[in-house]
Amino acid sequence: MRGLSALLSSPGRAFALVFLLNVGLHGFLLAKLDVRHVMPHTRYEVTAVAMSLYERGAFSDPYGLPTGPTAHVPPFHPALLAGIYRLLGPTLAAGYVAWLVLIACHGAMWGMLPWLAARLGLSPGAGLLAGVSGALLPRWPGYVEAPSAIAIGLMLGAFLARWKGGKPSRAGSLLLGGAIGAALHVSPSLLPVALGLGAWEALGAARRPGFLRSGLVVAGLALACVPWTIRNERELGGLFFLRSNFGLELQMGNHEGAGANLDLSARAGTERHPRTNEGEARKVAALGELAYMRAAGLEARTWIAAHPGEFLRLTALRVLQFWLGPVDDLRAMLGISFLTLLSAVGAWRAFPALSTDRRAALLVPLLLYPLVYYVVGFEVRYRQPIDGLVFLLAASALLPPRRN
Repeated sequence: MRGLSALLSSPGRAFALVFLLNVGLHGFLLAKLDVRHVMPHTRYEVTAVAMSLYERGAFSDPYGLPTGPTAHVPPFHPALLAGIYRLLGPTLAAGYVAWLVLIACHGAMWGMLPWLAARLGLSPGAGLLAGVSGALLPRWPGYVEAPSAIAIGLMLGAFLARWKGGKPSRAGSLLLGGAIGAALHVSPSLLPVALGLGAWEALGAARRPGFLRSGLVVAGLALACVPWTIRNERELGGLFFLRSNFGLELQMGNHEGAGANLDLSARAGTERHPRTNEGEARKVAALGELAYMRAAGLEARTWIAAHPGEFLRLTALRVLQFWLGPVDDLRAMLGISFLTLLSAVGAWRAFPALSTDRRAALLVPLLLYPLVYYVVGFEVRYRQPIDGLVFLLAASALLPPRRN
């Protein structure tokens, strides 16, 4: 009992335990993985751009054939992989290092939950239970999900600290915005969470940091995005927010014969993605990436306007799948549905004891982060960045609430 008490009272020790559990389990699984999956490759957009960076120094060619400069993927992970390849070459050793970096990110994602639970006013036991449960869940790590979850957790901690009282410095506000802007280069989908937290702060500006300091956060965010925006305008010939591919993603989820998720569309043969469809890749090469994405977006919006009922049906299915699991995988659906139901019970139990700010900090990412994924083609991995919050609330359903 003394050891458990020490863990519950020390987020640092809890982090170390959860991190090591996750890295140990997934490191063991990695050792069993076929080396063909470990070797550097160009099968996905991220890895294809990373190889282009390594071989030619060009952030380009994410698809099935050379198509030129790209902003299909955000810059962080291709640059990270390219850096590993420059150190070790595109070798098996580089592949293992890249995998271990991803596993470590997932370990940190689960390891931070005890700390985040304390910031959110949830019980220490809920934080530890959520972290251990997530760490022991066998799941191959993706490129974006864990860093996005870490960014959400750090944003919540930073904003809650600002709302406790006293005015943060102007420089600190600008730096927070810059850090959020940097995180958007990992995943631009974090923007609604940042804006939601900023809006909640601004609504209470009279008793919290104030409009000037809230504005400095926004200014820092915008400044951090300027260099990549300039690069994209020069290389692709237009202005857009960090990634170019929203039109394609909208079209992937909304077209004649579209399935409830991307896997079902692929099985039905209606998916048209330049990564897997040579004809579409040739269109990108001929038109240029930005013109292709805008044409795809126009096609999707035209189809939606002509089929509003079908669009609403697909959107409803995506909402249900985000929270209840994919319709074509019964086991995953049962597990995710149970987790969501348990988290709803945990929220019902925990929320009465939480301050209004802490409730807002929990609700903003849960309500706003999924919005874009309700309208584009769906994959179950899209909900992983908020899994930590869902696990925290689910654990809160099983343990007594914290006494504040």
